[in-house]
Amino acid sequence: MTKPILVVGAGPVGLTLASELARYGVPVRIVDKAATRTDKSKALVLWSRTLELLDRGGNSGAAPFVAAGFRAEAVNMVASDRVIGRVGMGEVRSPYPYGLMLPQSETERLLEERLSSAGVTVERCVELASFTVGEDGVEAVLRHADGQEEMTSAAWMVGCDGAHSAVRHGLGAPFVGETLNSDWMLADIHMRGYPFPDSEIAVYWHRDGVLIFFPISPGRYRVIADMPASGADHSPSPTLEEVQEVMDRRGPPDLVASDPIWLAGFRINGRKVASYRWGQVFLAGDAAHIHSPAGGQGMNTGMQDAFNLAWKLALVVRGTCGEHLLDSYSPERSRVGDEVLKATGRLTAVGTLHNPVAQAVRNTIGHAMLGLAAVRHTVADTMTEVSIGYPDSPLNGPQLHGGPAPGERVLPAAGQVPVGSSGAPRFALFAEPTAATADLLKRFDGLTGPEIRPAFRPGAIWLIRPDGYVACAAQDAATIAKYLEQLQHPAGQT
Repeated sequence: MTKPILVVGAGPVGLTLASELARYGVPVRIVDKAATRTDKSKALVLWSRTLELLDRGGNSGAAPFVAAGFRAEAVNMVASDRVIGRVGMGEVRSPYPYGLMLPQSETERLLEERLSSAGVTVERCVELASFTVGEDGVEAVLRHADGQEEMTSAAWMVGCDGAHSAVRHGLGAPFVGETLNSDWMLADIHMRGYPFPDSEIAVYWHRDGVLIFFPISPGRYRVIADMPASGADHSPSPTLEEVQEVMDRRGPPDLVASDPIWLAGFRINGRKVASYRWGQVFLAGDAAHIHSPAGGQGMNTGMQDAFNLAWKLALVVRGTCGEHLLDSYSPERSRVGDEVLKATGRLTAVGTLHNPVAQAVRNTIGHAMLGLAAVRHTVADTMTEVSIGYPDSPLNGPQLHGGPAPGERVLPAAGQVPVGSSGAPRFALFAEPTAATADLLKRFDGLTGPEIRPAFRPGAIWLIRPDGYVACAAQDAATIAKYLEQLQHPAGQT
């Protein structure tokens, strides 16, 4: 019997990974030391690229998430009591051209339902006590709620257990970075007097700091603002009165906060591991990278770690590809993690400038730049994460001019059944139906298919990965076949 993959942590990242593995038919076990999933809103937004990847997972795809969420369609930048720029998401090339505002508690509920429909149940009140890593698997000790300890074997283990990851600590993986010397407040409240449509986010650059409003549903908002450093061991939670005072000082007039749902204080950490793979153990989500909440990228980045790793593990476990396929996970996702750290760090630094001259320069340049359509489009694509790609991936093969490059995302087609929506993950052929391309499907049955998609241009073949990124492109089927052979066997093996 194949040993299962052990997923440690049942937040959005662990639930995404486990549900993907389960739908691919891979034995999986998921444990979490908490008794229940979170009841807090926490991470609030699912961006376009994450929704696209959820769509590839069957079980109605992203539809249950979209039905439960609220669409945010634009971001307004305000400084000195005037709108200096507005970034709309309506022109993002995606079936989901918006940010889906959905409390993390709901995201976890829907992911757990998806996992349960695949026959897998989260084992709660189960903590990872210790583990040892061997050449062909992991031996882990799990501690149950009654104190009993269980020894279990796993083919691979994935740490999805957050910023204080027991898996990362057990590996001794350095978590390099810093904690910003400032306190932040977070308030999920009801509010009236908001000057923008409920479907739009607003960022206020004030001389005292930044104030951000995220709509959660009509009349309900998340408010975030930076505060002076308190010097306390932990950032203090604000009162509703303190939230109102900050809104009165930094925001538009006539805002009235009421009925708080969640009030919390936090500090911003920017930290990351150098490698996401340690032999038979992987790290994903906050266990591998944490950063500023600016842009709402954290949970989405972690969930996309899980999507990236799941199809690779599935092909290796099923014996379709060699284990060398897994070597691509860390370089691909670590590079994305680096970019997110830099981008969110810049956004935080820009929003929290306190020098009046620097603030004036920021406001002037921001107004000028956001007046350019090309800049607004770039900001929208970056924010919604459709611009994420793997241009330097070790999986990238040959390329052609006049079409998408290896590592580039392929736009999902409306109404198209996505590749890998059931059974094993598969690569897709975008080509003209010929004897040569039909032979590719037959020869690599189980790795490609199930049908040939329309070509990007005549006389050429594009091979698309199960996660919707270009693997390679060529004029002839022999080049594609060579690429697929190398996936199945490392170079030099047959």
